[in-house]
Amino acid sequence: MQSKAATVDAYIKELPPERQVAIKKLRALIKKNIPKGFKEEMGYGMMGYVVPHSIYPEGYHCTPELPLPFLGVASQKNFIAVYHMGIYADKKLLDWFTKEFAKTGLGKLDMGKSCMRFKNLDKIPYELIGELVSKITVADWIKLYEEKFKKR
Repeated sequence: MQSKAATVDAYIKELPPERQVAIKKLRALIKKNIPKGFKEEMGYGMMGYVVPHSIYPEGYHCTPELPLPFLGVASQKNFIAVYHMGIYADKKLLDWFTKEFAKTGLGKLDMGKSCMRFKNLDKIPYELIGELVSKITVADWIKLYEEKFKKR
């Protein structure tokens, strides 16, 4: 469910009230914990956090006119999704996150390559996501991205 909203605030306003609460809480934790340099903006129909062209002029290799994506949060039809490219690029980070998630007692983690899906809004590990977000700086992400994804 991609939104056509131009701003994150507009995106949040178009969500059902219970989804607004969860997305606002995620947004606040992300903004509190994300390292300096990442920029919040709408991208791919969801709220996202990117490395802006002012820091990484090359942009995203698939679409260079777009900034380098790092993190996305979306209200999908049946779940809230958190897309974290760092857990896709760094196995140690993925292993850390899955181990820590298991400790939360929130059940089985529904996860794809970079996507964590939360069908039950009461089972979103907000603090853990905040900690995850803090673990990769802009410089770390650019280095990982260039090592793992950028075509040479």
